[in-house]
Amino acid sequence: MATPTIYVVRHAESTHNITKDFSLRDPGLTPTGFTQASALAKTFPHLSSIAVIISSPLRRTLETTLSAFGELITKGDVKLVLDADLQERSELPCDTGRDVTELKGDFPGVDFSGLEEGWFVKEGRNKGDDESVEGRAGAVRGRLAEVVRGLEGKGEGERKDVVVVTHGVFMKFLTGDGGIDLPKAGWRDNHPRSPTLTP
Repeated sequence: MATPTIYVVRHAESTHNITKDFSLRDPGLTPTGFTQASALAKTFPHLSSIAVIISSPLRRTLETTLSAFGELITKGDVKLVLDADLQERSELPCDTGRDVTELKGDFPGVDFSGLEEGWFVKEGRNKGDDESVEGRAGAVRGRLAEVVRGLEGKGEGERKDVVVVTHGVFMKFLTGDGGIDLPKAGWRDNHPRSPTLTP
């Protein structure tokens, strides 16, 4: 039996990455960002091994996820899970998500039932201070460990790997690697040379 691998993906280029207008609420991808995400669908070498994709519910991560892996999700080959704890660190409007009703209008067919009302409010566990962000990262690592345990019985050739689509700053906390700086739509695995994503 093969051990599941976790792949961390950074969202593709977003509007605020270019304009530096951080007052934009939950901005989406630029045309270049959509091209980057679509290219990921063609260049990611492990598409056939993905079983689960866990994505931040912010617009830019969802657009990256659906542009890169949407066909696998639509066909039912891959399960998509939205995890509010993967949202970006800061309390700026650009890192603040939107109500589920709005998201459903923009992303029909996506299951938002796992998101709580007010998941995007930057209070409590969603605050931008180190302690709160580390708490969210630890919670995600714990859930990832559960997902991986559920996939460990898969045999060679079966879908068993996990993709996590998140943000540049939050992934530093998630991976425990303060130096990680993936390019837009870049990815990395949890090879032993890299910090572990398990608790």
